[in-house]
Amino acid sequence: MKTVPSCLVVWLLQLTMLQGAVSSEADCGLPVISPRIVGGEPANDGEWPWQVSIYENGMHVCGGSLIASEWVLSAAHCFQNTGEKDLLLGAYQLSNPSPNLKISQIQEVIPYPGYNGDGDDYKGSTGDIALVKLASPVNFTDYILPVCLPDASTQITRDSDCWVTGWGQINENDGLGSPKTLQELKVPIIERDPCNKFFNMNPEEDVGTDPIKQDMICAGYPEGGKDSCFGDSGGPLVCKLNEIWNLAGVVSWGDGCARINRTGVYTSVIYYANWIKATMNDGPTNTPTMTFLLISLAVGLL
Repeated sequence: MKTVPSCLVVWLLQLTMLQGAVSSEADCGLPVISPRIVGGEPANDGEWPWQVSIYENGMHVCGGSLIASEWVLSAAHCFQNTGEKDLLLGAYQLSNPSPNLKISQIQEVIPYPGYNGDGDDYKGSTGDIALVKLASPVNFTDYILPVCLPDASTQITRDSDCWVTGWGQINENDGLGSPKTLQELKVPIIERDPCNKFFNMNPEEDVGTDPIKQDMICAGYPEGGKDSCFGDSGGPLVCKLNEIWNLAGVVSWGDGCARINRTGVYTSVIYYANWIKATMNDGPTNTPTMTFLLISLAVGLL
């Protein structure tokens, strides 16, 4: 059996490790530009580099969050319409595209298998979450970076520093005006039982009583006036944990926008953390095969 010089063995092993480094993800949840402590105002360009705009027929229809080079997380109800969609990454002002903008095509949409929404009738639906796989990996920049995914044991409390962002309407009747600058809003987390009590005041017929289920998070202001709104669906609710931004929720539904005793309702990313990670990892990879070939060559098996 032929042998390979030890120096070649070292070089091949280093090449194997380098390949892993090249394909690894950037540090998540660490934007280059830090957010300001304001609410309901335009964000700074680059503050929320994981923010995604979902476009259909040349129009913004929903938001999303970049969670890996090939994956975006959004709401399942954003994909009930089967029209062709694209993803805008690195966007800031939708009417004034910048050189930081990257348009990505969608390879596959994977809604949560238990999603029970029906067309436009999705208010109160459980499982309103979907993974979107990009047709090709995106290159990370200062304006395109992933947000961190929490694990199933992560705790988000009402004292957490949480924000919602998006290009949705500024109230129930008015859209975001040109140049359509990304908006940000600091929101307090509201526990499920108190939130259900708010929604049980004059409950809507289509959602009934106790509409906030275990897979949902409430965030906002019971006194009204500040909230996510139509067009923000699928976008991120992020919370800062140990100085790192984590994706806590996905904008899902509400009773109008910014009404009294009606806060925004978000799908809990923590609740679906295991499904998200299992689905993302359920795909073939060439790395183990390449590693085996290189090591085999190093020890003289080939």
